[in-house]
Amino acid sequence: MDTIFYNGKIYTMEKGWDVQSAVAVQDGIIQRVGSDEEVLALKTEGTKCVDLQGKTMLPGFTDSHMHLLSYGYSLEKVNFYSARSVDDLVSLAKDFLAKRPYLTWLQGRGWNQEYWTEGRFPTRHDLDRISTEIPMSFTRACGHIIVCNSKALEVMGVTKDTPDPFGGQIDRDENREPLGIFREAARDIVYNALPELTVDDVKRMLRNGMDELVKAGITEVQTDDFEALPPGQYQKVLDAYHQLEAAGELKVRVFEQCLLASQDLLEKFLSEGHHTGEGTPMFRVGPLKLMADGSLGGRTAYLGRPYADDPSTEGIPVFTQEQLDKLILTAQQGGMMAAVHCIGCGAAEMTMHAIEAAQLACPKPDLRHAIVHCQITDKPLLEQFAKLNVVAHIQPAFVDDDIPIVEARVGKELTQTSYNWKTLQDSGVCIAGGSDSPVIDFSVMNGIYCAVTRKRLNGEPEGGWLPDQKLTVEEAVRTYTMGGAYASYDERVRSTIRNGKYADLVVLDRDIFEIPAEEIKDAKVEMTVLNGEIVFTR
Repeated sequence: MDTIFYNGKIYTMEKGWDVQSAVAVQDGIIQRVGSDEEVLALKTEGTKCVDLQGKTMLPGFTDSHMHLLSYGYSLEKVNFYSARSVDDLVSLAKDFLAKRPYLTWLQGRGWNQEYWTEGRFPTRHDLDRISTEIPMSFTRACGHIIVCNSKALEVMGVTKDTPDPFGGQIDRDENREPLGIFREAARDIVYNALPELTVDDVKRMLRNGMDELVKAGITEVQTDDFEALPPGQYQKVLDAYHQLEAAGELKVRVFEQCLLASQDLLEKFLSEGHHTGEGTPMFRVGPLKLMADGSLGGRTAYLGRPYADDPSTEGIPVFTQEQLDKLILTAQQGGMMAAVHCIGCGAAEMTMHAIEAAQLACPKPDLRHAIVHCQITDKPLLEQFAKLNVVAHIQPAFVDDDIPIVEARVGKELTQTSYNWKTLQDSGVCIAGGSDSPVIDFSVMNGIYCAVTRKRLNGEPEGGWLPDQKLTVEEAVRTYTMGGAYASYDERVRSTIRNGKYADLVVLDRDIFEIPAEEIKDAKVEMTVLNGEIVFTR
């Protein structure tokens, strides 16, 4: 036996199993789960024995939706999450640039006007206070809005005569001059002008991101990485992962959510032989990823009805119904599931229509289409999830930012049927937990805490928000284990601690099933194990 972990409190997450104390691993596969006496009897001369010192062991966590490359990229950008005003943003950027005078394009991420004294978006005029010598582009925390300085507009050739692309918007002043704010599809103008990343750049960013993931006990990510590069450059991402795997440098399993936002790109990808499930146990092609709308904070999430606090807009649909129908049907015909970003109920309604149409036109067994975020929903939409067997990728810790704005944005009635994770689960829908990092932190403990308490990280509101939608601790853990595994067709090989499954494990410093729910967010990851190998210890 290669390794035996013993003297622990092991929650296998297998239904009906009692808590165990030891697990034996050979060649990366769990061989025996049981008492210390049973499992230590398998010890041989070369066995490594790891004393868990009574700590809690769980299956390794899955983040079912994030952006690993963008997260790694964000570590090399100005971090604006702490900014509380336009002046803060300017100051942070100036300090960052002063230490890096060699930069030819300054990028940043994380600003959120909801937390600012001004309560408005920054504009090119604000960024021009930092510098007019080099181009700058700063992405909002949600990732759906970018603000640029005047030099960037010059480099990109954007003027008052530049038209808005379909599914996007360039904000303008009273004279039609661009303010430097690019929403949704208009962001491609910025992306296409950024300095081009090499495969080595991508590898460096992925390595740095994975180093942080394992500290959170995450052993698999379902990640949209194509979005970090201009459309059509996905081969760099594939090459980077293949090279990292060949060098033994993948610290997490990867199920790639492939952003291919045009019919031509999707058809090219499929013609090259790619399909869901292609790859190895460490790196596989996952679903077609589509962005059907934007964000709630930026009012670009497509509601299909006026915003309660701004009746002039319904949000921005990225596709027409015809385009979305064709993309999902093409994916289904080519053996790809689809995972569609839908924050607004209007975008979700369009996506459900497209999924149902594809299933009727090209029936296939067990094609696990998914909606990512599924935040704003009404009762008919909640019923559609179960009817069409659509996976719900949820981000429980989103409530930390969203609780203060949801009712203002969508009204009281629609709020009652939104973020309804318990309703979805109880109707038989697979809910898979994730973070959408770098939009928010990928702390699984934060996610479980928010799912169980329905509170913000500061403990508000008392009693929880929409408390009938609280999950139990066991249910919340399952969203980050079984839920994620089901979404990637892995429920038979991982996500519980059982003989024959991958030895992907996490050890916590306390028993989250027994401590007060308020303390769950404070739990620390002590150890992360992938394929039986310890990849992180605190």
